[in-house]
Amino acid sequence: MGLISTLRVSSSGLSAERLRMDIIADNIANANTTRTPDGQPYRRKVAIFEPIPPTPRMPGGVRVRQIVADTTPPRLVYEPGHPDADTNGYVAYPNVDIVHEMVDLITATRAYEANIQAFNAAKNMFLRTLDIGRV
Repeated sequence: MGLISTLRVSSSGLSAERLRMDIIADNIANANTTRTPDGQPYRRKVAIFEPIPPTPRMPGGVRVRQIVADTTPPRLVYEPGHPDADTNGYVAYPNVDIVHEMVDLITATRAYEANIQAFNAAKNMFLRTLDIGRV
């Protein structure tokens, strides 16, 4: 794999992880949203990654195949005075666990940083190769 190919692979990882961090941020922001436009509580979203198969012209990499809603049921909290409470006084809160989201955010951040380091290493090798050619 050439140096330019390495840059492309790392940049695909950067894009995928950035989207994953955006989705996690959206989950955290909506952790207490009990009613969306469809009348239901917010559902946690998850990014599904897939590899990009290499071709003779492109080296491959990774991309987000789709963003899916988590099927875990909402958590029910007894709050009879809440405007979204059902007839029994329970409010359906989103299936977002802040601790789980923070762990996912740390994991995505570390993967993003690893892609930056791989990108920078390839860039430095590329620059050193150009320096050798000048001598």
